[in-house]
Amino acid sequence: MSNHRSQNPGGLKQIDLDQIWGDLKEGIEQVYNRKCMPKQRYMELYTHVYNYCTSVHQQVNKGTGSKIKRGQASGGAQLVGLELYKRLREFLRNYLITLLHDGIDLMDEDVLKFYTKQWEEYQFSSKVLNGVCAYLNRHWVRRECEEGRKGIYEIYQLALVTWRDHLFRQLNRQVTNAVLKLIERERYGETINTRLVSGVINCYVELGLNEDDPSAKGQNLTIYKESFENVFLEDTERFYTRESAEFLRQNPVTEYMKKAEQRLIEEKKRVQVYLHETTGERLAKTCEKVLIEKHLEMFHSEFQHLLDADKEEDLGRMYNLVARIADGLGELKNLLESHIANQGNNAIEKCGDAASNDPKVYVSTILEVHKKYNALVLMAFSNDSGFVAALDKACGKFINNNSVTKSVSSSSKSPELLAKFCDLLLKKSSKNPEEAELEDTLNQVMVVFKYIEDKDVFQKFYSKMLAKRLVQHMSASDDAEASMISKLKQACGFEYTSKLQRMFQDIGVSKDLNEQFRKHLVNSNEPLDIDFSIQVLSSGSWPFQQSFNFSLPTELERSVHRFTRFYSGRHSGRKLNWLYNMSKGELLTNCFRNRYTLQASTFQMAVLLHFNLSESWSVQQLGESTQIKSDFLLQVLQILIKSKLLYCNEEENEIHSNSILSLFTGYKNKKLRVNINMPMKAELKMEQETTHKHIEEDRKLLIQAAIVRIMKMRKVLKHQQLVAEVLNQLSSRFKPRVHIIKKCIDILIEKEYLERTEGEKDAYSYLA
Repeated sequence: MSNHRSQNPGGLKQIDLDQIWGDLKEGIEQVYNRKCMPKQRYMELYTHVYNYCTSVHQQVNKGTGSKIKRGQASGGAQLVGLELYKRLREFLRNYLITLLHDGIDLMDEDVLKFYTKQWEEYQFSSKVLNGVCAYLNRHWVRRECEEGRKGIYEIYQLALVTWRDHLFRQLNRQVTNAVLKLIERERYGETINTRLVSGVINCYVELGLNEDDPSAKGQNLTIYKESFENVFLEDTERFYTRESAEFLRQNPVTEYMKKAEQRLIEEKKRVQVYLHETTGERLAKTCEKVLIEKHLEMFHSEFQHLLDADKEEDLGRMYNLVARIADGLGELKNLLESHIANQGNNAIEKCGDAASNDPKVYVSTILEVHKKYNALVLMAFSNDSGFVAALDKACGKFINNNSVTKSVSSSSKSPELLAKFCDLLLKKSSKNPEEAELEDTLNQVMVVFKYIEDKDVFQKFYSKMLAKRLVQHMSASDDAEASMISKLKQACGFEYTSKLQRMFQDIGVSKDLNEQFRKHLVNSNEPLDIDFSIQVLSSGSWPFQQSFNFSLPTELERSVHRFTRFYSGRHSGRKLNWLYNMSKGELLTNCFRNRYTLQASTFQMAVLLHFNLSESWSVQQLGESTQIKSDFLLQVLQILIKSKLLYCNEEENEIHSNSILSLFTGYKNKKLRVNINMPMKAELKMEQETTHKHIEEDRKLLIQAAIVRIMKMRKVLKHQQLVAEVLNQLSSRFKPRVHIIKKCIDILIEKEYLERTEGEKDAYSYLA
């Protein structure tokens, strides 16, 4: 070895291949027979190759007949290597042909043991040989490849190509079949030697090389895919087609889903343990096609049964399986939507009349259905956006259209009942919940509110009820009121709640105003002989109607005049309109055995104060004196008779204008503070009617405003497009009916905001 190293590179000598081949071949045989090789011997073999590749060879130049030195060709150094390359190729070929004799007749596990053992050893030896031939690879092989010579490889690649041509091609069918049999045994539950499989797979992957560019990096998986993967996937499809059919004949769908889930996990693990990672996707798709896609119809029919039986775990399992199939979930979403809508409708129908008459029953029933299926979507369907949308659509359907709304032929019944439910929550009562619980319930109210189509109806009823709570000091909590307004603002924007917020502000301003009025009375040394407080409400923000004619009792007149004077002095130009129908007060009694405090409406006070002058009055006299409209007066009197403060002298079922009423001096009540201020039916009915009337009027104005906005921007628009844009703009507040939109267009044409476009059918132009 030291002789070779000391040679002078400048005076290279000629070395024939035969001089070194004997020793080199012996060394290579030593490598392939897995004999232990000292480092010194390895270096000797390396040096043989180096010396041969760098030696000078005489070669006849065929073009001129003259001799040139091989090492000094015109293109620079010409390196030697072809003969050595041929002999190495021949050695590997002979080695593998001999090896093939030992394996050609083997089958099943025997052929796998032989193949994997021989491959691992051959691969290792070939890497050693590649190292020995490093100089040949680096110079001669590289140059040949760069010049486009076909069939020349680095020595390790040459070893792979030779294995492919002389061993793999002869044995691959029986080896692949043996691997497939082994995998099938594992699928049947046997424990197998997975190293036999992974050894074969590694070999098939390693044998892939780029024929056009042998030096190219990266694997070519053609051999692996053609010789193994394709056959393996066909085998897998056959196996699971047979197994799933047999299993379903003997087991319910719920058990089949567990089996399918288990099989998919096993196949995924199979890829991780011994197959190439690129097989994962194709294997999963094959299994999903056979185990899930082919049985989708069966899953669909089972899905309905599982929903009916509330089988959350099985529903979750089905979702996870079907979600693997492209567009597989569509039918499940439709089934869920129909199921929830039916459940909601049935739940409301079961409540009967209670649902129409008791807002708490109605809203609680809706919330129970939503809560149940919201939890199902969250847990079983992983809060999948498609299933969330199905829940939302279903809730929208049954909340806006159910037995309650059908009984009154109006979708506005839902927002009305929801507003009444809010009133129950926010009004002072002995049953008011704690702040935290109230806040939680308001959040649930907003869940239902989200699905309400006619949000403008809710707004109207809510503002009416809020107004009453504020005026009558009946709010359970100012914080809760503010919180609810904030939630509505978040859901629908500032405009939706602007009037509600103004109401709130007016009450605050009124508190200060009362304080100032009291100070004014003290300073002017003109105290009132009654306790008097006032609320000044800005007319545009409060949903109250102008009060009708009423003759104020003289006992109250002085207070009203004094306050009117005080207010006019502070705010010139402002006019106060008194809402007597919204006013109330307290009367102290001196005419009964006990001294009672009666909490009464102003109308009731006006009637009762008459009995200070005389113990009996006719209905007609009271009407003339108080100026209260007769239908209202009769209701006021009936409430007073019912509460046993007055009685009718004649034995009559119903009082009329000639009936004589007297004070019942024997009045008794367990309570000393008695509230007789009950709402009147006529007032409630009128209020209900006017509310609905106002909703319709407001809607027409909103539609007209939307049309003008759209036309101002578009200038010219077809009828259908205009209607579509109006519907789109207003859908967050209410669902406009198309015939109303048409009416509004006609109104705007009359008002000369729009005109029909000349020469175009069904088109409108904006008039600036």
